Amino acid sequence: MSQPQESMATGAEAPPLLSVEGLAVHFPITKGALWQRHTGAVRAVDGVSFAIDRGQTLGLVGESGSGKSTLGRALVRLNAPSAGVVRFQGQELPGEAGAATAALRRRVQMIFQDPYSSLNPRMTIGAIIGEPLAIHGIGNAAARRDRVRELLETVGLPARSMDRFPHQFSGGQRQRIGIARALALRPDLVIADEPISALDVSIQAQILNLMKRLQQSLGLAYLFISHDLAAVRYISNRIMVMYLGRIVEAADAADLYARPLHPYTVALLSAAPVPNPKVERSRERIILAGDMPKPSETQRGCRFRGRCWLFRRLGAPEECQTRDPKLMPLSRDRSVACHFADRVDGRVEQAATTGAGE
Repeated sequence: MSQPQESMATGAEAPPLLSVEGLAVHFPITKGALWQRHTGAVRAVDGVSFAIDRGQTLGLVGESGSGKSTLGRALVRLNAPSAGVVRFQGQELPGEAGAATAALRRRVQMIFQDPYSSLNPRMTIGAIIGEPLAIHGIGNAAARRDRVRELLETVGLPARSMDRFPHQFSGGQRQRIGIARALALRPDLVIADEPISALDVSIQAQILNLMKRLQQSLGLAYLFISHDLAAVRYISNRIMVMYLGRIVEAADAADLYARPLHPYTVALLSAAPVPNPKVERSRERIILAGDMPKPSETQRGCRFRGRCWLFRRLGAPEECQTRDPKLMPLSRDRSVACHFADRVDGRVEQAATTGAGE
């Protein structure tokens, strides 16, 4: 079961498929056209720890700008980590690109958000899907074409379409092509970065069901990154909530939705529509004050307090203003980064009523 590093059990058990400890991705801020000087850093990901087991789906949710995509790209070294340790099946991966990184990319692949821009319009579908095989020197030309045909059929596209170009396909079909490309090297882990956000609602369910079927048949593990709470709930075994570069809550999916314990999680769930008209009409939503702070701003205390309904409800406690809460385990399967998580009743409708209009 994937869970934050703080709550991982110790012992002689097999290591998780992927484990991450203190991962950070900071982008430097410089000034000056000729003599550039370092004036600060954008802390896009700021000390994140978690683990994913084989065959599991870990959902990652949060607002735009919270660092979700940067985290996913750092795991496949598309963004260079500034700090932290990443282990794949217990083996530590170096921060610099090299043979170990190339081997990692055979085991960890990525599905990108935009199926329009992630496919080269000058290449045929067969060449796009077969490119990872050619890069890693797997098989001859005939074997690669056979593999491409197999992958197209696996994702629900006809094998004869391999000689067509991306513009000849719909958005949902292009995302299927992106999934086929990600599966070409038979990976163990697939990082899906907002894989359905650019698709029509009618197509989103098809892609999610395809991903679930592939997981069952191929034994895949997923890191599913999305701001769509309904999609994350449908596909994930476990969920992490990310805010301003850090994980603020992690729990099993059913527990998180039944009883959120971080004020930010409560606010996110209160904004998600409920498929019950009577409940939807009667409940109130939490309106978070202001916008998310910039990742480059240095803050003292809890980085969420400026928007936190619980902070205002409790009369602006000094602890929230002076001490940054760490992600701490409340039980084996639940971790929260909040000084007053015990004051959150966990029921979205009641908490929303308390914080409505603030």
